Amino acid sequence: MARRLQLHDILLSFVPNVYFQPPPNIALKYPCIIYHRDFAVTEFADNEPYHNEIRYLITVIDRDPDSDIPAKVAAMPKSLFNRFFTSDDLNHDVYRVFF
Repeated sequence: MARRLQLHDILLSFVPNVYFQPPPNIALKYPCIIYHRDFAVTEFADNEPYHNEIRYLITVIDRDPDSDIPAKVAAMPKSLFNRFFTSDDLNHDVYRVFF
């Protein structure tokens, strides 16, 4: 199974509505998680790449400002809190996660 699909399954265990790179015309159901690839780190040996790790930008969107979903994302290995903001009365917690 592809690593991204493993991440998707983990995120689905936090909330039933998970979207990978959703197009702008999708009607989102809240609470939800939106994620996309953000960055990658490649390690080299003898000028050849031997390890590549992808970082994902994961946004938890919820009407509840005290939602427990952000804490679940924060507890993931290699998870870094990036920022918080509100928009349209929705709370957005943004994390960067290497997976």
